[in-house]
Amino acid sequence: MKKKLAWKDICILQGIVMIFSLTSVTAKFASGQAAFTRGFFLFYGLEVVILGVYALLWQQAIKRIDISVAYANKAMVLLWGLLWSVIIFHDSVTPKKIAGVLFVIAGVCVLNR
Repeated sequence: MKKKLAWKDICILQGIVMIFSLTSVTAKFASGQAAFTRGFFLFYGLEVVILGVYALLWQQAIKRIDISVAYANKAMVLLWGLLWSVIIFHDSVTPKKIAGVLFVIAGVCVLNR
């Protein structure tokens, strides 16, 4: 078993999860483009680049952090996705969405302790 997770490690892990969540943003932008156009390939290409960066960072993170804790933190992609949907796409936030994300955050906090 590895040592207790430091705040620095949690922040790094959340940064990696945030990067992973950006793939959904680029996918949504790509879905708004006509198939096989320049914009289509641009956004899907950007998604592949983001996934590559994420994969490299993820491999480095799981060297230092227990895999069970790291995977539990991936659930925070729901928070980042909700944040991006509001900031970038101006989607509405319902009480059910907030409650769901709060339950996920609570679960991740329990596992991080």
